[in-house]
Amino acid sequence: MPVLKLKCTPRTITGKKTRFLRRGGVTPTHLYGRSIESLALQCDTTELQRIIAQAGMTRPVTLTIAKDKGPRNVFVREIQRDALSRQLLHVDFYEVKKGEKITVDVPLVFVGEAVAMKDKGRILTTAMTVLPIECVPELIPPQIEVDISPLIDLEKAILVKDIKLDPEIEVKADSEQLVVKVSEVVIREEVVAPPKVEVEAEAVPTEEAAAEVPAEEAKAEKGAEKLAPEKPTRAEKAPPEKKS
Repeated sequence: MPVLKLKCTPRTITGKKTRFLRRGGVTPTHLYGRSIESLALQCDTTELQRIIAQAGMTRPVTLTIAKDKGPRNVFVREIQRDALSRQLLHVDFYEVKKGEKITVDVPLVFVGEAVAMKDKGRILTTAMTVLPIECVPELIPPQIEVDISPLIDLEKAILVKDIKLDPEIEVKADSEQLVVKVSEVVIREEVVAPPKVEVEAEAVPTEEAAAEVPAEEAKAEKGAEKLAPEKPTRAEKAPPEKKS
């Protein structure tokens, strides 16, 4: 694997003024590490993007600083980009001393063919895409291949403990953590709600309306009494006719 090399120069412009560097095709960077003095640096943006594309965060980079004693062995530790334009804003490098262990997230690459995937309605469910490991820089792999051919049915799964690595590499994840398995696609049936039937509710009289009903009935009864003919009194009765 070819050695990746990058040149940087010390940086004196800091803070908000670094936007002028970016406009000129230069990206502000920072170098730090264990037991070393941190340095503000700057790199050519085009060259830095090329290195990031090849190294990612798992391959060592030989960093040469102007007027420095010698090259330094570093890793890309953090990359900052603009959320909208994706412009490179800032990059942090971590210097590693010889024999020093470092913790990195190595990408997982799934290879092979899972027999359980041959049936319809099944998908490959990946619970992890990177694996955190700790080791010396010389042992860091650019990627970790995971063979999925043991997945012969739905009951099978590949866990962290099933991934085989160099004995000198320490995995910084739970050994029982799920990595990948085959799952069935769950199809949810759409529940159609029955149409709403509007029922006209009978009017319920209020207390005031209920109180008015007897009053109206009473008025009606009085009116009826006035219209009915009055019975003649005894004095008003016609005298019987005399026989001749």
